[in-house]
Formats: sequence, structure tokens, C-alpha cells
Amino acid sequence: MRITLVGPAHPYKGGGARHTTELAHRLAAAGHRVVIESWRAQYPAALYPGRQTVAEPEGPLYPHTRRDLAWYRPDSWHRVGRRAGREADLVVLAVFSPVQVPAYLGLRAGCGNAARLVALCHNVLPHERGRCDAALMRRLLRRADGVLTHSPQQRALAERLLRGGPPPVRAAELPPHLPDTGPRRPRPAGTRRRLLFFGIVRPYKGVDVLLRALAAGPPDVALTVAGEFWGGSAPLRTLAERLGVAHRVDWREGYVPAEELPGLFAECDAVVLPYRSATATQNVWLAHSHGLPVIATRVGTLPDHVHDGVDGLLCAPDDPADLARAIADCYAPGRLDALRAGVRPVDAEPYWDRYLAALTGDAR
Repeated sequence: MRITLVGPAHPYKGGGARHTTELAHRLAAAGHRVVIESWRAQYPAALYPGRQTVAEPEGPLYPHTRRDLAWYRPDSWHRVGRRAGREADLVVLAVFSPVQVPAYLGLRAGCGNAARLVALCHNVLPHERGRCDAALMRRLLRRADGVLTHSPQQRALAERLLRGGPPPVRAAELPPHLPDTGPRRPRPAGTRRRLLFFGIVRPYKGVDVLLRALAAGPPDVALTVAGEFWGGSAPLRTLAERLGVAHRVDWREGYVPAEELPGLFAECDAVVLPYRSATATQNVWLAHSHGLPVIATRVGTLPDHVHDGVDGLLCAPDDPADLARAIADCYAPGRLDALRAGVRPVDAEPYWDRYLAALTGDAR
């Protein structure tokens, strides 16, 4: 099959770019002829308050990659769409935000009905929603020939937006696409009495809940918060001061390159994911790949990846007391050693087999 993937690739950073690139490699290995249509400019800087690109690739590049799309050039949307219609049997749009909808509608118009089009929704709707988000996404999904989501909950949300109408919606769990950090290193023995929150810091991820739990939990446990802050770190720093835990929090603002991840994980005992809501995340598998157990809330796919009491601990979302209970449990005598012993790196192959079947099955 001839497939055009429309989504971010290097020099764009993070999970979205890694997913698009790994998907292209996997589809090509399965015998498909694949091209990535990536972005020269994906979002206005004002709408993405962080670093959008990196200098060094975070994994093997895909050779057949173009970078002609720009959010401010409607002619590029139509031109890439026409090219995809000529070259592809299946066009896959990687959908991350309603901000992309105008460009993707322009691409759809250029493509017409020459190729089947699937909207691959990393998020059907944003965690923090604007007034027009649902209307924009409904319009895009109705123009697709198929929709692929990453959880049953996201599938149900897409079906509600479509109000029971076409196109068909499928769900397949987001497969592992971890950054290349080199061979796994043996973890030094000992307890560091330090936890790690890693990733973009946004309200739905519950770092404020984690700070309150830190204040209520064991008084000698410290925390590293590493990642880009959506809207700045000042409110969380103020909260930490008010709670009396500022001296126990290490703020590492900014994107963490792949080569720095092993050192970051080696400094900590466990990763904490205090999300209020979630669709899919790679951070459980990333923590496990570095030998760390995970404390996570029961939202999204997190309970599928964290086996409570085996390789991590689960707690209620938006509940500082229950998160403090889980942190104390993690540091109970012998508990951390037992959780570490239960950690296993993820086997990516079954996830990718199911994912490719769900994606390409929409084009049959």
C-alpha cells in the first residue's frame, strides 16, 4: 500500500515526532511504501510556549520525509493534499490539537477523494478545552474516512462528537516509541529519597496535587520536576513556598534531551504521574526502561501499564491524601526494593502489531 503520514518529524521534538517517525519505519518494514509529510512550521509560537525543535535526532530518521507544510501558508496545505492524492492510497493525519484543523481541512480539500483519509487522534479534544475545540474537531472527523483513537474512552468521545454518524471510529493503544537513550545501564543500589515528575507541566498533569502530597507525606522525601512549564513555573513555585516544601523541590525547567535522561532517572527512586486526566503516555514505559517503579493515578491507560503493588502503585486522581499515602507506601521498609524487582521493560512488538493492523485495516 502507498501511505502518506502527515505529522511532525525531526527537528520537531518529543513523543509526537518520535511516534510519526517510528510509525513510518514500522509500516515500511511491513512492506508499505511510506512518505512523511512533516512541518516547516507546525504551530504559532504564541500557542506553544516552549521549545518546538531540537538539534539532535532522538532516534533513527526516516529517509522519505518532506517538510513543506506551514501553519501560515494555506497554499502549502492544498499543495501537499494534492500530492498525497496522487501518491497515496491511504493518508494518515496525526491530530494533536484543534489548532491543526484548518490546515488539515485544506489538505483534505486538496486530496479530494483520491485517497482514503484516516484521522489518527492522539487527543480527540485537548485536556484544557477552548470554546471552539469541539466544533473544530467535529468538522475534521466528519471529513475523514476513518478515525483511530488510543483508548476506548477516546473512541467514545469521538463517537459522541460524530453523534453516531460516520466515519467509523477504532481504538488501538498507543504503542511504545521511546527516545533512544542507549543501552540500559545497571541501576546503582541504594535509596535516594527523591521522586521524579517528568514531562511537560500542564494543569491536567496535577503537579499541584503532587506538591500537596509531598507536604503531607514523609518529610524527608524530595522531588525533581523536570520539563517545560506551560505558562511558567511561578504559580507552582509559590504553592511550594506556601506549603513549606520549596527546599525539597528541584525545578529543572526546559526540555530534557534524550542523552540526559539516564542521569535524570538515576537520581530518583520512582516516577510520579499525578494526572487528573490522561489519554495515553509513554512515561510509564520510559520509567520502567530505566528500572524505576511508577506511582500513578487511575486515569486513562495508566492502570493498564502500572501493576499496583508489582511495578508501581496506583492512587485516586486529584486526591493529595491518597497520593501521600502511596508515597509513604513506596518508602515503607522493603517496598521500594520489591517494586524495583517487579519492573520489566515493555515488549513493544505486540503493541505495534495491533496498532498497524488497526490503522491499515481502515484502508481495506
